[in-house]
Amino acid sequence: MATAVGTDNLDTRKSSDGRLEERVTRGPPGLSARYSAVRAQTEALCRPLEVEDYVVSTMTEVSPAKWHLAHTSWFFETFVLSRFQPSYASPDPRYAYLFNSYYVQLGERHCRAKRGLVTRPTVAQVFTHRAHVDEHMALLLDEIGDDQQHPAAQLVELGLQHEQQHQELMLTDIKHVFWMNPLRPAYATPLSSSGQTAASLGWYVVPEGIYRIGHGGPGFAFDNEGPVHRVFAEEFFLASRLVTNAEYLAFVEVGGYRRPELWLVNGWAMVQDRKWRAPIYWEETPDGWAEFTLCGMRALDLNEPVCHVSYYEADAFARWAGYRLPTEVEWEIAAHPAPVDGTFAESNRFHPARAPGRQHDFPEQLYGDLWQWTSSAYVAYPGYQPASGPVGEYNGKWMSDQWVLRGASCATPRSHARLTYRNFFPSDARWQFAGIRLAA
Repeated sequence: MATAVGTDNLDTRKSSDGRLEERVTRGPPGLSARYSAVRAQTEALCRPLEVEDYVVSTMTEVSPAKWHLAHTSWFFETFVLSRFQPSYASPDPRYAYLFNSYYVQLGERHCRAKRGLVTRPTVAQVFTHRAHVDEHMALLLDEIGDDQQHPAAQLVELGLQHEQQHQELMLTDIKHVFWMNPLRPAYATPLSSSGQTAASLGWYVVPEGIYRIGHGGPGFAFDNEGPVHRVFAEEFFLASRLVTNAEYLAFVEVGGYRRPELWLVNGWAMVQDRKWRAPIYWEETPDGWAEFTLCGMRALDLNEPVCHVSYYEADAFARWAGYRLPTEVEWEIAAHPAPVDGTFAESNRFHPARAPGRQHDFPEQLYGDLWQWTSSAYVAYPGYQPASGPVGEYNGKWMSDQWVLRGASCATPRSHARLTYRNFFPSDARWQFAGIRLAA
């Protein structure tokens, strides 16, 4: 479907990424085994933390690690155990108020911006709560067995996918918390550098035609990924890899953040109001640009993909470079033949890697590394119907003032990524692992 058609001459220099990516699978079959694996992985991500790290919120969008641990347990309590295990009782009924996120139909909720002020329950009590939920879920999962038609099975899988979302959110939130600390602590082992350069930028052409997009086959998908529907696409070109730090630095150095003609009107207002001059975790030092990562501060690697940019920044860069962002339709069409492969959370890198420059009939870095902004507003597909009841608030209520991102990131669990996944964030979101892929 996609054909490579040449390269661009955008400058690239040094690379880092000397690590071999850990190849992982979706794990053993069976809902019980999957439940245990996902819940264990959430707690494994907490091992580098000290107890003080669990309770901090550094901005409204950032939730404390303790809250993520409790909220994911609350989800199973509320949507699974309360329905299928009538005798279930929470260790504290007040947790329903503290750890609900945005489910209005389930009652009042604690203010999101004040989550970092809640010192009790303690971290130990939150882990006790998780163990209590897991004990009762084990009983229910024994009852379900391998019965995929059991009415609880689909809700359990939804809860696991929800927890994997929070695994990624927890990493992005911890990164912001550590960055706000003047000591700039490291969460993970320092990254090594391979000294290799990133692949040159090429282009894949996709012919015009009528295509089918959306999830319609076996396996889990969120309701916003369907139904399958036909779309018409004009011929388009998609970049072979993500935009690098070197390419974005050129935009910074020529005054990209000082040129209003490059920015959407709300984006320019944001640049002025928040004093944006570079991506959120970049810092200019006497020795050159540096970048904060989950592995600590390090010199900016010019051949790694630029990350932590907002939709406004991605759009402005694309306009400056003479290109544009792809639509989500174009991204899915071009990605259709590609395997779900890349730098995922299981690599323990927690930072995007350079593009290796392999020759395929599809672009590189479609999955893992970074979520990719598209120019598509987050709206419903034709025929979309949210689920009834509170669980229907999961996706549909957010179809306003959000933009779609595609792919996955270096903080995404591998088994959570798929072709039709529609991530979404508001235009000014910068703390997520989001990058730029160009289109023409």
